[in-house]
This record gives sequence, structure tokens and C-alpha cells, in this order.
Amino acid sequence: MDYKAAGAPKPAKGNPRHSEHNARGTAKNPLNRKDDKSALLARMKAAAEQSKKD
Repeated sequence: MDYKAAGAPKPAKGNPRHSEHNARGTAKNPLNRKDDKSALLARMKAAAEQSKKD
């Protein structure tokens, strides 16, 4: 009997179990889309100003 072949197969290493809903290359997040850093910076500045006021 080949005991090495018994049991469940080993899962693939380094691969996620599922794909993310907003992964790169999908309709929601195309590969050639540029992330808008200026909008992020504006939100960060607004949050900093809000925390200073509080």
C-alpha cells in the first residue's frame, strides 16, 4: 500500500482561496485605471482639519 498517496491532496501554495470582488483587471477595477491620488490627498487633509477642530 502506498501510504504517501493516502489522504487529502495538499492545497496550492501561494494562491488565494477566492478572488476579490475589486481585483485588478475586473470591470470594477480595470488594469489601465490610474488611482486618483489628488482625491485621496484632499480626503486626508479634510480629515486632518476635522480632527484639529475637535
